[in-house]
Amino acid sequence: MINFSQTLLRTMTALSVSILLVACASGPPKPTVDYKADYNFSTVKKIAFYRNSGEVIGDNPMQLSDIQRDRIDEALSYALTNRGFEMVTDTSDADLLLSWTLDTQNKTDVRSYQTPTMGMGMGMGRGYGGYYGGYNRYSAYNCWSCAPTRTEVSVQNYTQGTFIVDLIDPALKKSVWRGITQSRLKGQHSEDQGKYNAAATAIFATFPPD
Repeated sequence: MINFSQTLLRTMTALSVSILLVACASGPPKPTVDYKADYNFSTVKKIAFYRNSGEVIGDNPMQLSDIQRDRIDEALSYALTNRGFEMVTDTSDADLLLSWTLDTQNKTDVRSYQTPTMGMGMGMGRGYGGYYGGYNRYSAYNCWSCAPTRTEVSVQNYTQGTFIVDLIDPALKKSVWRGITQSRLKGQHSEDQGKYNAAATAIFATFPPD
């Protein structure tokens, strides 16, 4: 039924979508939601999966197994059923069609920071003892900010996963609701269906819109 990813969510190169649905240690990432303001969501009772649901795109596309896709589908179905909607297999019976997409992109995080320069005697001895001249040997602990510093640069490559869920009106042939979650992906995945379900529940927490 629904394909989904570690807490979809910290929240997907052979990562799994399971990472995105279950990525954050503190819980699934909070989704960003947008929808067609003048759409009458009160008429929606039945939902089916769109035939092209489950596309994986981006410059670092993941290879998802059928098992992973099934976990995602099952989680999405679980969340919508708990919201009072009926999941159907025949798209002609559905009021809305559900489609999800996973976009994985290579990213680089560059950060600079200052660190104390160790062992610079400044011509007055060795280490901090020389630098602080007549101070006793414990003076370095009293004037840490006085020590000379140098700039260090940290470069980290990572994969960012963006999980997009669309609900499409079959008559309009357009999405009328969209939920998006993003997470920095790690190289492991969860087999716990409960985590997938929790992530999907977070995505649909405000569906249908008031």
